[in-house]
Amino acid sequence: MPDVNRILVIGGGFSGLTTAVDAAETGAEVIVIEKNSYLGGRVAQLNKYFPKLCPPICGLEINFKRIKTNANITFHTMAEVESVSGGPGNYTVTVKLNPRYVNDNCTACDACAQACTAERPNEFNFGMNTTKAAYLPFNQAFPQKYVIDSSYCKGDCAKACKDACKYNAVDLDMKPGTITLNVGSIVVATGWNPYDADKLDILGFGKVKNVITNMMMERLASPTGPTAGKILRPSDGKPAQNIAFVQCAGSRDESHLPFCSYICCLASLKQTTYIREQNLESKATIFYIDIRTPGKYEKFYWKVKDDPNVSFIKGKVADIVQEQGSDDVIVTAEDMMTNKKVRMKFDMVVLATGMEPAGASKKIAGVKYNENGFALPDSGIYPAGCTKNPMDVARSAQDSTGAVLKALSKANSSGQGR
Repeated sequence: MPDVNRILVIGGGFSGLTTAVDAAETGAEVIVIEKNSYLGGRVAQLNKYFPKLCPPICGLEINFKRIKTNANITFHTMAEVESVSGGPGNYTVTVKLNPRYVNDNCTACDACAQACTAERPNEFNFGMNTTKAAYLPFNQAFPQKYVIDSSYCKGDCAKACKDACKYNAVDLDMKPGTITLNVGSIVVATGWNPYDADKLDILGFGKVKNVITNMMMERLASPTGPTAGKILRPSDGKPAQNIAFVQCAGSRDESHLPFCSYICCLASLKQTTYIREQNLESKATIFYIDIRTPGKYEKFYWKVKDDPNVSFIKGKVADIVQEQGSDDVIVTAEDMMTNKKVRMKFDMVVLATGMEPAGASKKIAGVKYNENGFALPDSGIYPAGCTKNPMDVARSAQDSTGAVLKALSKANSSGQGR
């Protein structure tokens, strides 16, 4: 007989972690499945939260501690749910486990990385720098275990990593595996991905040197990022002192994301504070359609708007090109307030790319989705956080607690029916 009080959480980002600890602390057994090699999701990549502008790692560390000290929670990283079958109170879930090539003996001593001779693009920093192919995903990663990227670290390189480890933590014989789980209910918290800026032809990403995305900006501003927190433009390492932010890059566009991504305006407002704090002479210009800062966030908007070095231009950007003979960026846009076309030069441009639900690129068999890839609630299966709608971290946490209550309620009703 299946255990109806066992909850599967698909996704180990902030929503998934909130779901897991809330459910486990009621006495439920929780299993977390995370495709990355670490827990924390997109929040782990942020420099600061809005509006308080505090580092997110504090909140993550609290949840990590709650997970480590709660015997009701187990988790699998580098794991992906392949299929879901069955019904409320009795789901069968197939999970693929990908090899990490490092086992639980790892002490994060860094010996394997020092011996590693291969490098790989650092996806945590969106490819803006590289790491060794034996690496820790980020400084405060949980679990605190290294990973070996077998697509780069091969042959003599892999052997050198293994020989350097005095704890026998490097296991080059690891193979992909599959496990089958029986659970009573499921919370889908697979989160979101930044919209692919390569699809935004007129906005220059990938063609103009100093056009980056808002999530790349988060990593540039982070003390643990590729430039140790200094906001330098990628092409030449020059401090970026005059930056344009382009809102709705892909969002509210029937050709891309037909919905508002909710966080983009606030993210750009927050990022203007990054550059203003680093250099009092710096300037920021925000090109926008509408500024959306609902509820309590309105005060944050007015605080940024009162900065004389921050300008707002209402109008769509028509073109972004590189200035001839330099690495500066030229932005052409409509100014709806003056009914004129403007052409302005900047050190760097940040595209406020929208939130695309993970379900838009990869759907889990057995989970229902709408036309945009957002997961839909089903009896016994509950989406949480950005899996079901764009939302900020605070709302994601609240929504995840709601998903827990639904899952526990369904588990109790299923148990009574046995």
